[in-house]
Amino acid sequence: MFNRFSALCLAALLALPAVAQPVVKESPFWESEIKKGNMDPAAERIPDTPLVVDLEAKGRTYGTQGGTLRTMVTRSKDVRQMVVYGYARLVGYDEKYRLKPDILHDFEVERGRVFTLHLRPGHRWSDGSPFTSDDFRYWWENVAQNPELSPNGPPEIMRVGDEFGTMSFPDQHTVVVSFPRPNPIFLQMLAQAAPPFIFRPAHYLKQFHVDFNTVEEMEAMIDAKRVRSWAPLHNKMDNMYQFDNAALPTLQPWMVASGTSSRQLFIRNPYFHRIDARGTQLPYIDVVEMGIVGSGLVAAKSNAGESDLQARGLDFRDVSILKKGETDGAPYRTFLWSNGAASQIAIYPNLNFADPVWREVIRDARFRRALSLGIDRRMINRALYFGLGKEGGMTALAASPFFDSANLTNWAIYNPKLANQLLDEMGLTEHTASGIRLLPDGRPMEFVIETAGERQEVENALAIITDTWRDLGVQLIMRPLDRDILRNRVFSGVTMAAVWFGWDNGIPQPFTPPDYLAPTDQVFFAWPKWGQYYQTRGAAGEPIDLPAAQKLMDLSKAWRRTNDDAKRSRIWRDMLAIHADQQFGIGILSEAPQPVVVSDRLRNVPEFGKWAWDPGAHFGVHRMDEFYFSDEEQIAQVSK
Repeated sequence: MFNRFSALCLAALLALPAVAQPVVKESPFWESEIKKGNMDPAAERIPDTPLVVDLEAKGRTYGTQGGTLRTMVTRSKDVRQMVVYGYARLVGYDEKYRLKPDILHDFEVERGRVFTLHLRPGHRWSDGSPFTSDDFRYWWENVAQNPELSPNGPPEIMRVGDEFGTMSFPDQHTVVVSFPRPNPIFLQMLAQAAPPFIFRPAHYLKQFHVDFNTVEEMEAMIDAKRVRSWAPLHNKMDNMYQFDNAALPTLQPWMVASGTSSRQLFIRNPYFHRIDARGTQLPYIDVVEMGIVGSGLVAAKSNAGESDLQARGLDFRDVSILKKGETDGAPYRTFLWSNGAASQIAIYPNLNFADPVWREVIRDARFRRALSLGIDRRMINRALYFGLGKEGGMTALAASPFFDSANLTNWAIYNPKLANQLLDEMGLTEHTASGIRLLPDGRPMEFVIETAGERQEVENALAIITDTWRDLGVQLIMRPLDRDILRNRVFSGVTMAAVWFGWDNGIPQPFTPPDYLAPTDQVFFAWPKWGQYYQTRGAAGEPIDLPAAQKLMDLSKAWRRTNDDAKRSRIWRDMLAIHADQQFGIGILSEAPQPVVVSDRLRNVPEFGKWAWDPGAHFGVHRMDEFYFSDEEQIAQVSK
């Protein structure tokens, strides 16, 4: 707890002479711009108090600036992965998943509800403009509270229960975020892979905001941009996560340079706030070239040595071809990272499905348990993962203090006899001539599972499940779709069931918010309408009307109301037990290794890392800005 004594100690520390910083070296990449007078020298571009990284203390080596790193994505919109990989956050997780200041110089927490954020004096946006509390003020006063830009009011990060927090701005380098009661998830939300940016480059976005322009100026701009009103225009230009507006200043290690339908280039941010302990400004790598290729080409192109760093788009089934490439002399190594998702593949029966007959069947826990009991996980594990995955339902992984083997195996051991018994108990005893059960209205039980069509391992697993479910009298029909179409169909309630990864964070701790186990978000495909209802505070979706789901919501709220780790741990265990019993998400297996292709020239990439979306941001937690090329030829390249 932050009290008066703590404040006095902090004031005394701040009054001490600053620790000597290394002399900042000039960047060859920007040398010509500096000579022309278009850019300040490196020592003047970094903050007065940069984040100094001691690489030796982290077990890494110091590198040299330079080179172009090639990587691939399979959709043009996935250029936003550079915001994920770059992982510049106000606060972020280190490699041991501890929260540390990053963009912030420091922060203080008082009584769990008042967060004082200290910015780095001299910190600048990628275009050289100062980054100050005015950028937070603009977001809070002109975006979050503007009904045209934020019709549902301020976002979730500024809410605690049904109450809103406030922001105040004592000076240019201080922001105070206050809540009416403790908000234990505020800092964790700031550290997410897809963060809720609570600041904006005000100097850039004001030109698109009605509060800072005349009506005539806005009308002329709206006509020129061919949009309906000023709000869509502002939203289009304000896309810090999408990362597709080269004019929008950023604080990430790389900034958007240029792009085509098949390639996007990102160049080093000249004002990035991190330096190594020898005075070299990060990132080490000058240019990231992100190729946009078909999903089926990532493994082949990686095998041909066309990527310097690749994990996205690769599955475990690609390991054999990647290892063969190494043997044949391709210039890369294939690391096998552990996977942090709670389940490699999970099936989500939609409790909010629009069909009333099917919805009634899906909401019966016996049906979901029967589906889980009808999956031969051992066969899938051996066929797809050489037995290296951990078979069982979706629950906390073994590395979490909340791991319980009973949750892993509950309703998750292949038992078609028991599965058939459960379906019979439901009254689903009538069959077609071919053995498929009939729904109460006489239709055959054709269970349609929609997929994003991006992972061959998913389709292979569903093919195996098709055979075993047929023994239950359930006909599985797989329907591959585009990812965005799939999400929209799930959110609208027209998808019967979908398949996706399990929970992003499979290694929860007592301080981890359990919100993703409760109906708080539409992206949990089992209850999209309940999630919408919560997210919009009743403006959309449907209220929870299932006791077990309501119990999860009550427990999630109880977690937020306590700071006691023992109570929080009990809540976590209770919620995990409910999921294991109810099978809201039917996990198949977990912890199958994630292949990561790494160029022979690339350094500081951990051989034994963790591939996790949240927390972790994939490469982000491993600090991609610290990766570098070791050979002189690559370092000598200065691409612009």
